Amino acid sequence: MRISTKGRYALMVLIDLAEQGKDKPVSLRSVAERQNISEKYLEGIVARLGAAKLVDSIRGKYGGYRLSKDPKDYSIIEILLATEESMAIISTLDEGVSTDDVINERTVGFWAGLQNYIHDYLENVSLQDVIDGTYAKLDAKYDNWDGSI
Repeated sequence: MRISTKGRYALMVLIDLAEQGKDKPVSLRSVAERQNISEKYLEGIVARLGAAKLVDSIRGKYGGYRLSKDPKDYSIIEILLATEESMAIISTLDEGVSTDDVINERTVGFWAGLQNYIHDYLENVSLQDVIDGTYAKLDAKYDNWDGSI
């Protein structure tokens, strides 16, 4: 699974809207300037977020975008599913792909388990967790992780 810039920027846009749009809609131009992202590229991302009912569009002179719900009510998986073409870690696990040809492949179960583990993690981290820097931890061995690889 590879998260594209669409998924990464969608998360950045929603964080920006959460922080800047508490009292009023936020213009896409201002988000683009703060995040140093092309406004044209953000239009496509925000269109996907709008179609998924994750942001509301406010028309008019003082219009813009705002979150459609509280940041604690967004899971990271729903944000990524709105913007990514696929969240499968291998093509066999992609929705709509027949597994008939790979039914005897012994590793498919392993990859499915890993994918479920990743999806569970993303399901349990909210937008508010990302804003606050408090990520859901699945294993105590990462309690003191400094982010280095």
